Amino acid sequence: MSQFAFIERGWPDVFEAATRAEGVVRSDPRTACFYARRALELAVLWIYKHDASTKLPYQESLSALIHDPTFKKNAGPALFAKARLIKDLGNLAAHSPKPLQEKDSLRATEDLFHFLFWLARTYSQDAAPPDSLQFDPGLLPTEAVAPKSVAQIQKLESDLAARDEKLFELIADRQNIDAELQRLREEIAAVKAANRARPDDHDYSEAETRDYFIDLLLKEAGWSLSGRDDLEFEVRGMPTKDGRNDGPGFVDYVLWGDDGKPLGVVEAKRTKKDSRIGQQQAKLYADCLEQRYGQRPVIFCSNGYEHWIWDDAFYPPRPVQGFYKKDELELLIQRRTTRKPLAKAKIDEAIVERYYQTRAIRRIGEAFERDHERKTLLVMATGAGKTRTVIALADVLTRCNWAKRILFLADRRALVRQAIKAFKKHLPSSSPVNLLDEKETEGRVFVSTYPTMMGLIDETGDGMRRFGPGHFDLIVIDEAHRSVYKKYGAIFEYFDSLLVGLTATPKDEVDRDTYKLFDLEKGVPTDAYDLADAVREKYLVPAKPVAVPIKFVQQGITYDDLSDEEKEDWDELEWDESGQIPARVEAGAINQWLMNEDTVDKVLAHLMTNGVHVVGGDRLGKTIIFAKNHAHAMYIGERFDANYPHLKGEFARVIDNQITYAQTLIDDFEKPSKAPHIAVSVDMLDTGIDIPEVVNLVFFKIVRSKTKFWQMVGRGTRLSPDLFGPGQDKQFFKLFDYCDNLAFFNANAAGVEGTTSDSLTTRLFKYRLELLGELDRRFGAHGFKAVADKVRDASEPYE
Repeated sequence: MSQFAFIERGWPDVFEAATRAEGVVRSDPRTACFYARRALELAVLWIYKHDASTKLPYQESLSALIHDPTFKKNAGPALFAKARLIKDLGNLAAHSPKPLQEKDSLRATEDLFHFLFWLARTYSQDAAPPDSLQFDPGLLPTEAVAPKSVAQIQKLESDLAARDEKLFELIADRQNIDAELQRLREEIAAVKAANRARPDDHDYSEAETRDYFIDLLLKEAGWSLSGRDDLEFEVRGMPTKDGRNDGPGFVDYVLWGDDGKPLGVVEAKRTKKDSRIGQQQAKLYADCLEQRYGQRPVIFCSNGYEHWIWDDAFYPPRPVQGFYKKDELELLIQRRTTRKPLAKAKIDEAIVERYYQTRAIRRIGEAFERDHERKTLLVMATGAGKTRTVIALADVLTRCNWAKRILFLADRRALVRQAIKAFKKHLPSSSPVNLLDEKETEGRVFVSTYPTMMGLIDETGDGMRRFGPGHFDLIVIDEAHRSVYKKYGAIFEYFDSLLVGLTATPKDEVDRDTYKLFDLEKGVPTDAYDLADAVREKYLVPAKPVAVPIKFVQQGITYDDLSDEEKEDWDELEWDESGQIPARVEAGAINQWLMNEDTVDKVLAHLMTNGVHVVGGDRLGKTIIFAKNHAHAMYIGERFDANYPHLKGEFARVIDNQITYAQTLIDDFEKPSKAPHIAVSVDMLDTGIDIPEVVNLVFFKIVRSKTKFWQMVGRGTRLSPDLFGPGQDKQFFKLFDYCDNLAFFNANAAGVEGTTSDSLTTRLFKYRLELLGELDRRFGAHGFKAVADKVRDASEPYE
């Protein structure tokens, strides 16, 4: 009988995978580890589906699911450590050519037993398994089976994944959870509360997991632990009870360099103990080793699921996700004597020449060197040269031996390519590597998107991780804010590096949580250079806003809020084939009416007439229209071609991630004289694109992210000398806002001029009346007549 019988009734699919693992522990360790991981994954997916206290992370990978804070809190540190161990062994089974041993499959299966015991004890609606239940290796089957190869395991993995329920499609939008699942969640919550009220006396064999997991992490970092001097190494010079300092001690692990000198010591404590209680003991071991070998090792303390590093020559202890590789520890120790002062380093003026860029580099250097801080936040307006600033910073840190390898993270492929291009131009010696396309290439600067790096963290080769926790000395986070940490915080928890966060959001608009993430006081970044400063000092140009708010796009219409006369008009409208009259029409439905042929045509005509023109006024300047979605963008492009057929379909083009070879359109848009001159964008041009010739921005969608809004505004702020002819530089750009974003963000401030000319105000006033007239026609003769009459009589434009 299977030792997993206690979950057969409640979780039959988990039971099936668990018994497959159990059946081949001794004869096929690779397959056993794979099925242990499979059973874990199914169990974790069940928890996310049925336990409303868990929150879906950024993606549905097992690594992301078990590292999500809500899951870790729910399972607790010991069960999280077991889940991570099972996951890692399963990854090795599917992706490493090295053979797995019986001890590996035994550990994976026993820890799976304990995880599933916790699952059943926590969520079972039947009688929970008794706490005394234990895993017995002696009951495992011994029949021989033909071991599966890595290729066979990978095919099996692919086939099973294709059949699995797509959890994200089911519950990503929690508003659409069906009534049955909602009922189940309520039942599970009550069962969970009742089960947790009982003391849990089960022996989860935490000590064995701790020892095995520490060994696994060390092996993933390349430490073989094969020499007799690695483990329980005896030292002399420890304090004795009678006050002498010549007693013996036994170091749990010593990590040796090729020269026979100690690079690191690892002190392991019981799982239920705080790993930091071993710091003083480990320090004394380091003292003994330093006295004997003339080199002070780096200190690690671990209890199997919490790990701390203490390089006491520079920093206090800090949490770390694993152990450093040999070359990384050698570099840490070498830097104790070879690091050069950052304050005296020359900043390359060929990379940055503006005073605020130099100031930012100096202040970050002070934070790292003088204040021994490891996290910094740089607030700098879009267009003010954030990328060039961090390139010059990378140059300084590299020359001063503070950084050997640097990771630059961005949120889109186009921004990765742009960063690679900038590093190649301004710091070619950095050998920048695009990790999206060159995953195996080595270099000094690596550039990646967040999701790509999340995947690479788990990759192993020959049993070793490609990127260990100590691989990067500096990570640059482009557009650092709370949502990036919420989605991809595991990256910054995993890598033990210096951090530089970049954001264009004005410092007073950066949320408190972002400052907290960088261990900073709210409103006090490491350095700041806001849009208002850049505009005042003529490093950037301001926006001239053209606001045309359409209230109903945002708020929708509620039947009960209408007058009796308006309700009559509402009732007479042909809503749908069923004749059903809704009690409320949401903003999305109103959008369908307002973003129709007549409305889009009017917006395009208004832009073509009133936008900034170049080439002596003959051609609309480079323009970005921010559309709501792909369908909206395509419709705008279609209406433009219908209204301006003489421009032959080249003048305005849709650029989003659904367009094949969209990057070639971006490349053409970046060239001043080449079409397209209007880019209808869905997200792709919202951030990071550096095109100084852009003179018109059109907000044809609602934006409610403060960070994104200021990024989008930044597409127009860059200087463009001689844009209108010799000596006729770009002085401003126009910001056409049809969805009331300016008012929402109170943007008549930093770098956005608050008023337009009288003639433009008059034209806008008339245009608003045209829109109200269109609403009149759409909703009946009386629906908005009263509003329109008030506007016509008003002395000020309609607000």
